[in-house]
Amino acid sequence: MPEISRFFGIVIKMYFDEHLPPHFHAEYNEYEAVFDIRTLVVIGGELPARVLGMVVEWASEHRAELLDLWERAANHQSLYRLPPLK
Repeated sequence: MPEISRFFGIVIKMYFDEHLPPHFHAEYNEYEAVFDIRTLVVIGGELPARVLGMVVEWASEHRAELLDLWERAANHQSLYRLPPLK
């Protein structure tokens, strides 16, 4: 699963050949959550509240790029990295 970004100990990843809806995974220590790219709602797992807020903030800044990465992954194309939350 390619890592597409990393910030404040949070690792953002996206799998190839994943199920719908378009989504990404966020990992922080022993926590992991899966986010719907279109709504930024957690569709699986959990994160601490502070981390959840940072991931949603980051994803809202990169939603179009995340959708592009989803399409690239679906077509078995290489993925690129996104800048971290600042």
